[in-house]
Amino acid sequence: MQYAGLLLAPLFLMASVVFAASQTTPPPLDRPPRVLILYPYDERIAATTAAGEALRGRLLEATGGKIDLFSEFLDLSRFPEAEHVQRLGRYMAEKYAIRRPDVVVALGKESASFISTNRASIAPDAKIVAAGFGNSTSENIDLPDDVIGAFTTFDILKTAEMARGLQPGARHLYIIGGSSEFDQGWLATARADLAEFSKSYETTYLENLTIEQFIERAAEVPADSIILALTVFKDQAGRNFIPREAIGKIAATASAPVYGPYQTYINYGVVGGNTVTFETLGQTVGNLVLDAIAGRPIKDIQAPQTYIVDARQLKRWGLAEKDLPAGTIQMYREKGLWEGHWLAVTGAFGVVLVQAGIIAALLLERRRRQDAESRSRLHLLEAVHLNQSATAGALSSSVAHELNQPLSAIRNNAEAASVLLQNDSPDLQLIQQILLDIQADDQRAGDIIGRMRGLLKKRSEIDWQEFDLNDVTSNAISIIHGEAERRGITLKTKRPTTELPVRADKVHVQQVVLNLATNAMDAMTEAGSDSRILTLATGVVKEKAELCVADTGNGIPQERLSSIFEPFYTTKQAGTGLGLSIARAIVETYGGTISATNRPEGGAIFRVALPLARGGGRHS
Repeated sequence: MQYAGLLLAPLFLMASVVFAASQTTPPPLDRPPRVLILYPYDERIAATTAAGEALRGRLLEATGGKIDLFSEFLDLSRFPEAEHVQRLGRYMAEKYAIRRPDVVVALGKESASFISTNRASIAPDAKIVAAGFGNSTSENIDLPDDVIGAFTTFDILKTAEMARGLQPGARHLYIIGGSSEFDQGWLATARADLAEFSKSYETTYLENLTIEQFIERAAEVPADSIILALTVFKDQAGRNFIPREAIGKIAATASAPVYGPYQTYINYGVVGGNTVTFETLGQTVGNLVLDAIAGRPIKDIQAPQTYIVDARQLKRWGLAEKDLPAGTIQMYREKGLWEGHWLAVTGAFGVVLVQAGIIAALLLERRRRQDAESRSRLHLLEAVHLNQSATAGALSSSVAHELNQPLSAIRNNAEAASVLLQNDSPDLQLIQQILLDIQADDQRAGDIIGRMRGLLKKRSEIDWQEFDLNDVTSNAISIIHGEAERRGITLKTKRPTTELPVRADKVHVQQVVLNLATNAMDAMTEAGSDSRILTLATGVVKEKAELCVADTGNGIPQERLSSIFEPFYTTKQAGTGLGLSIARAIVETYGGTISATNRPEGGAIFRVALPLARGGGRHS
């Protein structure tokens, strides 16, 4: 005999039963149809939740949400008293007095018995669909003939036979059941169904124990044992349990494999068993409800069974996969790389090939970019050299004037020394001082020539070095000092007490200073001789080294401010328009910025900002 009483205590596996007629969306009604779903226990029972959610999902999908769904959790496992059931019937009759259901779905035999008894007061005109128990159970609870059933039968013998196939050497059989009325019914069914099977084993029924005793006894069984776990809704002490949680506690320390007829026991330490899934049952019941709403004929359905196991428990107990019944579903199975992830592997291989192609293309592009950058640097160096040569040419007259002073002094001192040496008693101390003056003037002339040679020197590579921006600015001032005097321009400098270390090509940065300074001097040509002031200031602004070059000329026309750094743009009749564009190229090469604005009091100011090298802002 097969046991069929527990739809929704734990969760099972079954194949779906689908009717072609039930796939048709019912026609619209004058109002949304009302469906009442009765759950036998509370919301914590996983099987009822799985079946109910699948049922709700099917109805909402088929009706586009145009349906009123009501749910009631009867909790009859913890409150089975007749007085409670009667109160519950009266309460629901009043609750649904003005919203009578069109269909009532009774999940489990307790729900079916409840609605059969209270149908006239709760839903007198409703169609009843019962689900989650077997045909024999429906006969025992004497359901009305017009109640349609989606029946499920749980065959404990098939679970036991699966266990025997996995453990052919087992010699002991233990069957576990709780103390509730439902638990005792399961035990009675197991005794009948396993009568012949149990003759091959030393069989023990573990029943009417506390949960602690169940755990202790299961932990002490011989290793060559099969443990069949039915349900534990209540233990000997009267404590209520969710069956899968009670079985999970027992299986956690059991000394032999545990089997059970419910899918919800999977992931709670049970190897598996022959069972029915309630997700599929919910879908099937949903189809029956849709047919009932549409007025189509419906009839009883028998849900098929299947085998399901937890692959992790097979591994835990060393049970062979080859000994499983054909068609067994393995949950939590660790698949091989190709078997479990063939799509990902194929995708990964494709990605690797694509990446290889991209990398090759990027390497080629990198090589091209490096060649382009090399050519760009060479062009920059050539442009800077030409600009340096132009600057040297522009300063040649002032340089000649500067050189004339030390050379004239050398000549005059040499003539004076020659005269002194003609005396009978020459003043050797005075002659020595004259010679020191000659050396100093010679050094001064050499420095002037050295600075000019630096401007004219041509190089093929950038000379990266760390230097103080203050020193470069001072050197540039030394170069233009003579030209500024010649033009009647007053030079002013402002520098902080801290070093401003930057990393770049020192000669290039000096050329930027010279370009800005010479442009500033050109801009003051029309200014009065008393108001020609060129100011060069350095400092730290927003964690960058900044150089400001300000003049007192006429400033820059507002509409031209945005284009003065463009190549070949110039306001000079003889200008090339390359000075400022070269300055910008140099500054941006070293990660800096350059900008220009007009001063409120007249004239323009150019700002160059370069990143400070590590340790920037040190006190000198």
